[in-house]
This record gives sequence, C-alpha cells and structure tokens, in this order.
Amino acid sequence: MNKQRLITELQTHGLRLVDSTPGAAGRRGGAGPSDHRAITIDGTTVMVPVYTDSAARSPYTLRATTASPLHLEASGEAITPIDVPNAPQFYSLTTTDGIPYSKIALLHGRDVLATTVQQTCMRYRDPATACQFCAIEKSLDAGRTIARKTPQQLAEVAAAAVRLDGVTNMIMTTGTPNTSDRGAAYLTECAAAVRQRVPNLPIQAQCEPPDDFVWFERMKAAGIDSLGMHLEAVDPEVRARIMPGKAEVPLTVYYQAFEAAVNVFGWGQVSTYLLAGLGDSLATLVEASDRLIQLGVYPFVVPFVPIGETPLAHHPSPSSEFMFTLYQRVGALLKQSSMASADMKAGCAKCGACSALSTFEG
Repeated sequence: MNKQRLITELQTHGLRLVDSTPGAAGRRGGAGPSDHRAITIDGTTVMVPVYTDSAARSPYTLRATTASPLHLEASGEAITPIDVPNAPQFYSLTTTDGIPYSKIALLHGRDVLATTVQQTCMRYRDPATACQFCAIEKSLDAGRTIARKTPQQLAEVAAAAVRLDGVTNMIMTTGTPNTSDRGAAYLTECAAAVRQRVPNLPIQAQCEPPDDFVWFERMKAAGIDSLGMHLEAVDPEVRARIMPGKAEVPLTVYYQAFEAAVNVFGWGQVSTYLLAGLGDSLATLVEASDRLIQLGVYPFVVPFVPIGETPLAHHPSPSSEFMFTLYQRVGALLKQSSMASADMKAGCAKCGACSALSTFEG
C-alpha cells in the first residue's frame, strides 16, 4: 500500500493502541484534532484518530514495544516502520502566574504550536445553535485548559516552544465571542504580544468573518501572517442541520470575506476547512474547492472524525475511497493553480497533518 493510501486509510479508520505506547500522548476533547495522536510515516507526520469508536475497531494497530523502530500493524502483521514524536519539553514548564504550559498551548503534528485563545463559544451551550461536531469546551470542563489565555501567557509559551522544541509556526484559533469582530480583536492583541516576544515565528489566526473587514488589515499589522476562516460544510441543507448557528452567516459573506482577506494576506495565505463526511457530496466539495482556489484560498479538505460526547459522536467517518477520490480531484486543482500547502507561512494547511491532501498536490 502506498503512503497516500495508507494515510487516507488511517485517518478514516483510526489507529488502535495496544497497551501503553511510547511517545507523546494523544488528547481528548477541545478544539482542533481532538481524540488524535501524531505519528510519522516515511517522513510525513500525520494526526490519526485513536480515541474514537472507529479507532477501537480499526484493522490498524500500534503496540507497546522496546523494538526500534516501531512498526504499524495491519491485521496483526507489521506493514511499515513508524515514528512517534516525543512529548515536547515545554509541557513540563509553568507560566510566571502558575499555569502549566500545556494548558496554554499544545504541540500539533511535529513542529506546530496551537492554542485556542478563548475556549468558550457563544453558540456551544445552546443545542439550537451549536455545531454538532464541536467539542471546544470539553477540555475546559475537564480542567485541561483555561477559558482565556492572556497575551503574556501565549508569548511566554511560544518563546519556550521555539527554544526547547523547535516549533516553526503557531496557530491561534478562538471560540466565537458575542462580539461583532468575532474574535478578531483578541486574536490581534494576542498575536502582537507573541510577535514582540518571538519576532520570527509565523502565525496563523482563525476566526469567523468579522463584521468589518478592516480587521484583516489590523491582524496583518499585528504580525499575523495567514488567516483561516472555516466553512466546514457548504451545502445549505447540511450547514443548517449540522451547524445551525454558524449557518446563519451566509456563504456569500464568507466568500466576500475570503476575497477581502486574500487582498490583505496574499494569494495562498488564506485557508478554510472543508469537513468531508458531514453530508456534502463529492461534486459539491470539488466545486467549492475549485471556487476557493480561484479566489486564492487553500481548501483544506479533512475527513470528518466523530468526537466522543458530541451529538455526532456516532456519525460515521467518510469512506477511505471517498476521501482518496476527493484528494485526487482537489489535488489536481491545486497542482493546476500552483497552490501548495508548503508555501503557506503558517497554519493547519501548512502543517497538513490532519489530512492527506498535501501528498496529492504534486
């Protein structure tokens, strides 16, 4: 099985951990790649579901062993050597105001520092508005993070992560506050503090479209290098069913925001998540990706992974064949446009670990 197929299979089926395996532990709940763990296959680091229902039934396993290297197994037979990143050194530290660094920011993939600057969302607690796949406040409820990270805390942790663990870029996302800027103002404040402390660390910010697109210029001036505004789903019926509150922001507003953001951050420096498996058809996802690429936006296509204790906890992931075909078609569009994840200065698409898409670009 080639690497593209294997990564696609792993990210749709998940990985079953047998006993206590070495390396950095995965994480449960929260924003970003929840219920995942990082592994490296032939030089490519990917985030693979390990704490989901499907992972518990996966034909792929990783077992505790003293052998080096570790081997990924399929149906009990070793199929390829893999590596698992060690727990980062900065996790052992505490901020000057007494908060463990791991409650401020986490290592994603192998070299990306990620944080949710505000761990609450105005829509999360109301079933009539909540995104059905979201677990943003689960890690807060479990005491694994704090509700709001200060700019000073983020700057302190970022400096240590660069110094101790070779972090190469940083992602700042946010739950959506009940303000018209949709979190852009606080992201701007946080980025400015990090930029002052760590001048050369590329930063991506992620939020919903703000009411006034002048925020894009303010974010850029504060030191934010790239921007993520995440659609997740594009079919109107799917949006209304899966994320009823967020669906009240029309697609037209998103596309206007994408165009304005590209004018500020540059072609290929704006991205969006497309979660395959929520109900959008293959044709819908490919058509949306084509439109986004033409605007200069990178369509980060990712397989939906159900997260425990959410309304979609038992919703199936897309099939590996669906994802492989989708990757082929979107990858061809990216290649045709000469848009590449590697050219993005920072962010989820730059990291690429939650998707196999980057392996299809060329």
